[in-house]
Amino acid sequence: MTQATVNPAALTPEQMAQLLAAAGGRAITEEAIREDIAGGAPANADGTMSLIDYTAWLARESGGG
Repeated sequence: MTQATVNPAALTPEQMAQLLAAAGGRAITEEAIREDIAGGAPANADGTMSLIDYTAWLARESGGG
């Protein structure tokens, strides 16, 4: 069985939603991630996202940092 390599510095919104949903145990959709990008969440020029940058942005937005 082949396992895909995931770059945490360049996740698509779909990958980000899947990863955060699996880690957090609650539903997170690709649409919600795209809405965050439209609302100012950091994204790379190619539309991918850094897991670290995005989680830091979420913490700031929620008043946690």
